[in-house]
Amino acid sequence: MTTPVVGVLALQGDVREHLAALTGAGVRAVSVRRPEELASVDGLVIPGGESTAISKLAVAFGLLGPLRERVRDGLPVYGSCAGMIMLADKILDPRSGQETVGGIDMIVRRNAFGRQNESFEAAVEVAGVPGGPVHGVFIRAPWVESIGAAAEPVAEYGGHTVAVRQKSLLATAFHPELTGDHRVHALFADMVRAAR
Repeated sequence: MTTPVVGVLALQGDVREHLAALTGAGVRAVSVRRPEELASVDGLVIPGGESTAISKLAVAFGLLGPLRERVRDGLPVYGSCAGMIMLADKILDPRSGQETVGGIDMIVRRNAFGRQNESFEAAVEVAGVPGGPVHGVFIRAPWVESIGAAAEPVAEYGGHTVAVRQKSLLATAFHPELTGDHRVHALFADMVRAAR
């Protein structure tokens, strides 16, 4: 079987870090900016960054509709931080005009842990990730306000759900791509392989 090709939505955010983490997890990582690039990948990462900017750029680049369609068709997608917001079916406090790709039956709260100067790091146990806790980097991070029956919480911190899985979709409120620990990306790479 050929090596899976996993795209990183390269509109805004920490794209380089995800490309490096995916490569470390044993998949071929490519940047995705156009619908035809999206059509050629086996999985996709929506990176951390600014969810409002990613939403508006996805519309401007003609990617929002194709993204929603691929998610509906079962494309494995992993979203970190802003990517978690983009995968939520609903945002509790959206900015004007902000849209999501959707796919995970959850409601998220943007900047739930506070502003930039309240960012922090913490050990987080993630179900399905062997080897002990992962180092979670929380930067203006969201949390899951409520979760539907179709989704499964896979990590909590401070009494709030901070990682969720639903079928071939995975989302974390934190940034594992900033730590050099590729275990969350390896979990996602396994999800991509399973979906193929």
